[in-house]
Amino acid sequence: QVQLVESGGGLVQAGGSLRLSCAASGRIFSANVMGWYRQAPGKQRELVANIISGGSTNYADSVKGRFTISRDNAKNTVYLQMNSLSPEDTGVYYCRLTVILGNADYWGQGTQVTVSS
Repeated sequence: QVQLVESGGGLVQAGGSLRLSCAASGRIFSANVMGWYRQAPGKQRELVANIISGGSTNYADSVKGRFTISRDNAKNTVYLQMNSLSPEDTGVYYCRLTVILGNADYWGQGTQVTVSS
């Protein structure tokens, strides 16, 4: 079993920055995708960014140029640096780990990000 623990959420003013972290523990296969999703009130959960264990990244158009995803494979941790935040970025941010070529998918409990105008 794999556990994901997110941290780093909070309240920030528009234009500010936050850095989210997600630490994975348990039996983790090296070939995986780690990513961040968010869910705003009344909206569906959406992909923010993800990163494959080899380093390739993918971003939602709405965050390109503002957010940066990175990972430390030795620590099984993924980060999301969020800059130039706007109220539209408000939501619960979830970490996800998907095993490549496997039937395993894990989610964290979520961390709240609130951006005030």
